[in-house]
Amino acid sequence: MKKTMMGRATMVSSLLAVLMALQSVAVAASELADGPRLQLRWELQRKPAGLQLPQGGSPARFILSNQDRHALPPSGWSLYFTGIDRMPAGVQSRGLVLEQVAGGLFRLRPGPDFKGLAAGQTLEFAYLHRDAVFMPSRSPSGPYLVYDAAPDAAVPLQFTVATLTEPAQRGKVGSPHSAVSPEDTYWRNARAELLPAAKLPPVLPTPLQLRPGAGRLALAGRPAVSASAALANEAALARSLFPAGLPAGGGPSLRLSVGAVEGQASPEAYRLAIGSAGGIDIIGNSAAGVAHGLQTLRELMPLPGASLLELPELTIVDAPRFGYRGFMLDVARNFHGKKTVFKWLDLMARFKLNKFHFHLTDDEGWRIEIAGLPELTAIGAVRGHSARPGLRLQPAYGSGPDPRDPAGSGHYTRADYIEILRYAKARHIEVIPEIEMPGHARAAVQAMEARYQRLRAQGSRDASRYLLNDLEDRSEYLSAQYFRDNVINPGLESSYAFIDHVVREVAALHREAGVPLATIHMGGDELANGAWEKSPASLAMMRKQGLETSADLWDYFYERVDAIVRKHGMVTSGWEELAARKTRLDGASKLIPNPRFTRNGFIAYVWNNTVGAEDLAYRLANAGYDIVLTPVTRTYFDMAHNANPEEHGVNWGAYVELDTVYDFVPFDIMRDAPEAARIGKDRLTDYGKRRVRGIQANLFAETARDPGRIDYLVMPRLAALAERAWAADPDWATTTDPVKAAVLQRSAWSGFVNALGQRVLPRLDLDGSDVAYRIAPPGLVLDGGRVLANHVLPGMVLRYTSDGSDPTPASRPVTGPIAERGTIRVAAFDRKGRRGPVASIASPIVVY
Repeated sequence: MKKTMMGRATMVSSLLAVLMALQSVAVAASELADGPRLQLRWELQRKPAGLQLPQGGSPARFILSNQDRHALPPSGWSLYFTGIDRMPAGVQSRGLVLEQVAGGLFRLRPGPDFKGLAAGQTLEFAYLHRDAVFMPSRSPSGPYLVYDAAPDAAVPLQFTVATLTEPAQRGKVGSPHSAVSPEDTYWRNARAELLPAAKLPPVLPTPLQLRPGAGRLALAGRPAVSASAALANEAALARSLFPAGLPAGGGPSLRLSVGAVEGQASPEAYRLAIGSAGGIDIIGNSAAGVAHGLQTLRELMPLPGASLLELPELTIVDAPRFGYRGFMLDVARNFHGKKTVFKWLDLMARFKLNKFHFHLTDDEGWRIEIAGLPELTAIGAVRGHSARPGLRLQPAYGSGPDPRDPAGSGHYTRADYIEILRYAKARHIEVIPEIEMPGHARAAVQAMEARYQRLRAQGSRDASRYLLNDLEDRSEYLSAQYFRDNVINPGLESSYAFIDHVVREVAALHREAGVPLATIHMGGDELANGAWEKSPASLAMMRKQGLETSADLWDYFYERVDAIVRKHGMVTSGWEELAARKTRLDGASKLIPNPRFTRNGFIAYVWNNTVGAEDLAYRLANAGYDIVLTPVTRTYFDMAHNANPEEHGVNWGAYVELDTVYDFVPFDIMRDAPEAARIGKDRLTDYGKRRVRGIQANLFAETARDPGRIDYLVMPRLAALAERAWAADPDWATTTDPVKAAVLQRSAWSGFVNALGQRVLPRLDLDGSDVAYRIAPPGLVLDGGRVLANHVLPGMVLRYTSDGSDPTPASRPVTGPIAERGTIRVAAFDRKGRRGPVASIASPIVVY
């Protein structure tokens, strides 16, 4: 009898399981057809009283609301989402389990204790976020639901992120993570004062020599441009600088020519002369110099729409400080099309930058078509959900499940890339493509493994020709973006065959464009500790070559890579790790110059000036490496401006305000550091100074899914970078008297930000450049019952309200102290009426 009852119970249990499975299938089919009415919300929580948090932790929660007519079943589904930061895998709450899938892709799935979520019900999943979260760009993103019954189908969820307010665990006053109040902003802005137009620096970047004249050149008509056929691009640029409404005749002469600029050896040097009688003459040591002279002429032109059209008489002789003045755009993490690239090449030319570092590949995307390897773009350039391995890359950075997401998926065809090269060439900008390796290579690794599996299934002997990973590798590592499978294996000859093929094809594209490739950036950063150490292929290669450590294997890998690059007629560039050697000192990790490659001609891009490595760039230069300075604490434009919740960007390296970039002194990177911090740090020798090729700003695009976010993060910080790259060290950077230096620096800063606020940025507003640059919030402070307001860019229009509403373009302008009482709300506006963030302060009502 007991066996019979047990048998019936088993039958009932099995029947219930079948019915639940059928219900899951029915629910899945219904919701995939109609879209689930599930709502997901994410928010930070205040620290509960008495709770001790680890350093940097943030308590957070997901709130899942079921607005559907069906219950969410107790099993058979997963809720996926992406994130930039670490998540506490394995955490359980309300019957759900948080798991890491790979990298920044995570999921919530029902555990054995989950009972389902009935229609109309809500549940909370609480956890401790391992990192301090201050800004919305670091919150989870792109959630979607997948049922086990339909594993290849994914449904995006309605998702909101609660408005972030300052978390209770935020750093204390004085911490770099402290909140920045309107009062803090006011006193920081007070470094500069509003200058009259006549006192503005006439040109940015600051020219080498400027001799003003006494008169003015009237622009009564469009100029007659005279130039040789070799300067056709420059002649077209010259014509575009003048208002279309000017009469066709009666304008001054504008003569463009290539010739010797007296006293200047740089090929980019130019001489610009404007005279009321003789017109305009621009002579360059090359066509690039002529183009730079025309950009200076643009700076001197009246703003679009001005009623008085004239130019000042003057003579400028100018040349750049550094031959390398760069901007790096990452299109691998989030893709951006040709239109965006063209826009930034135009802006680079405007600010006299000449090197475009094109970050084309990374873990999350391969963005350039390579002949003979279609998988690189068919798989490596597509992100989206798939239950089948090898079909596409996983979602990242909010791209969600849809492989058509324009930021997650996309690449440049060969024709696209050639068009970009020619567009840059016409603006005298060198494109330096980057192919990341051996780390940061997951897109390539997965694409080539998919190629291998496909050809192997077909019985092809060519299957492993370009395989990048050792399938028997059991190495344990975790990359900076939390991947465990993102490295190219140096023990495989197929890895070098792949690199040779890619380098050859990229070089061919440059030749076809008429722009031979001089150097190619071969990555080199952030190889995770532990990589290769349990790879049979790597261990075999080490035995064969007599190598003792993975550091030796690194050197062997880059000797092979450098030989490939040289074979194709180029010089190897890469991140600083190409020139550095990992070692230990007193038990701590330390990077030292690698003596093995000093004669190879490597160009090292040095980003690491974090605590302990502040002088790494100088040590490498002093050791004989050519370097490009790109310090994370000064020139990484993906860094947020500050820790306030309304700011976007990341903050793993620093916060970078406009003055952080402007105050950067390339040959004295620790100039404003405390004296104690400078002890034991290497300074740049005269020999080392000759090894510094220049400086570069970087934009890694994890948080930039749309072109407007690039605008916000890059401008106007790029103008400050251009100033440091082109102009000589200002007087304040060279004087040894700290009091005098402070006075000179304040004066120079005032001139710079006034020129930005009154001329440079308004010109971008009015000339159709379509740059949604960052409009910073104003500073506010109470002063004897009045409110004082200022802005980092003096001359920006400030408008205010006193009734608690947000200012609009019709609100009253700030023309002095604000005497009204109540909640005073102030915002800055550009010339087109676009508003920046609103700052507010309570002006108390005085009762007599």
